[in-house]
Amino acid sequence: MMDGFETIIFEKKGHTAFITLNRPRVLNIYNVRMRDELYEVLSAIQSDSDVHVAIIRGAGEKAFCAGADLSEFLSAPAPVFARHVRWQRDVWGLFLNLPQPVIGALHGYVFGSGIEMAMCCDIRIAAEDAVFGLPEVALGFIPAAGATQTVPRAVGPGQALDLLLTGRRVGAQEALEMRLVNRVVPRADLQAEAEKLAEIIAGYDQRAVRKLKESVSRGLDLPVSIRSL
Repeated sequence: MMDGFETIIFEKKGHTAFITLNRPRVLNIYNVRMRDELYEVLSAIQSDSDVHVAIIRGAGEKAFCAGADLSEFLSAPAPVFARHVRWQRDVWGLFLNLPQPVIGALHGYVFGSGIEMAMCCDIRIAAEDAVFGLPEVALGFIPAAGATQTVPRAVGPGQALDLLLTGRRVGAQEALEMRLVNRVVPRADLQAEAEKLAEIIAGYDQRAVRKLKESVSRGLDLPVSIRSL
């Protein structure tokens, strides 16, 4: 386990890495410190050949992540400095380019940055109590970490605009029906289900697993061209 973090817990068990968002008293909202600590942890996972799968989850009973800490992110520094920091700490790009599959174990509130983090995961498992929402438009801005691109790719542009333009909340079952998540399980089974899936994936030939993920990721925006062997 890597120590010294304030906002996350990072552990390794076997070939699985566990990232726990650890600000339960404020519903695990995403702040600058969490961004920097996630960047450090994701960088470590990226270069660790012993990690075959990662699971990301939220501490506490109420939320996976209820959004961003607006008191920090809306008091922005000068644009040039902000762009420099963002380039140095491109958490979302790092998330999307991890060679290992990432499983999101989602419960409670999954709002704003919480959805954007979940959409960076390859497989999303939701507890029955999960509630999803993108409230940014009601606050006068747009999602800043890719939801305008990742959500339409998952659910289609019509469903995505319904969420993005209205800010409405959807429960776990509706999220499953619109393909925002892959599975819905009882809250008590969420962690076990995520670990079971991770164990299955970790047991396969990792060259094949990583190439499968890379092929899907790189091929999404390319025309289909199939040649027989």
